[in-house]
Amino acid sequence: MADIWAVVPIKETMGAKQRLSGFVPANLRPGLALAMCEDVLAALSAARRLAGIVVVTVDDGAGALARRYGARIFAEEARGGHTAAIAAAARALAAEGRGGMLQVPGDIPLVTGEEIATLLDCHRPSPAFTIVPSYDEGGSNAVLVSPPDAVPLTFGDDSFFPHLRAARRHGIEPQVVRLPGIGHDIDHPEDIQAFARLGSATRTQAFLHRNDFATWGKALSDADTRNEADGEA
Repeated sequence: MADIWAVVPIKETMGAKQRLSGFVPANLRPGLALAMCEDVLAALSAARRLAGIVVVTVDDGAGALARRYGARIFAEEARGGHTAAIAAAARALAAEGRGGMLQVPGDIPLVTGEEIATLLDCHRPSPAFTIVPSYDEGGSNAVLVSPPDAVPLTFGDDSFFPHLRAARRHGIEPQVVRLPGIGHDIDHPEDIQAFARLGSATRTQAFLHRNDFATWGKALSDADTRNEADGEA
């Protein structure tokens, strides 16, 4: 399938990863978000069959990363949330006559260029819909749709099965592909703990190491354990 564009929405990093508040110190969350985004952009740039990359953002740091990886920057609906940002990008790509859109979030640092290539290989001729669920089959961690606006996408913690139904409502039988790197997003404290234990060769892992995650991560985890014990007493 030719002319597939990857789209990565990146919110303003000062407000990124609020669900990790109380576990990841506030001063480190912007850097963590950018490290994860760079891992994603590096994987996408290594996937030679992609026509290009779009980053939907108004964040200065994310914009600098996008330019470093040769990505286009879209600002429309960048502050409107993941669903609105993807919808705006889909409209723009469809208006340009692009063949398809691959949406990926900026918080899947274990993604690889090989996984992206696998996803592209699995995609059927247009009109087509291919999806990679999160490891718990709640979220939609990658969605490849052609043409770009063939199926409206709506994201959230439990978007995977609604996306399957949406594709079928639009006359497309969805293709489900399970890929471990794409499937591991970092939304909750247990996600980042599991990620850190892997010891991956990623920018995100290096960021955690530089900022002594082993110390503060354990301290916060121990505090949570104590709070749970106090609540049961």
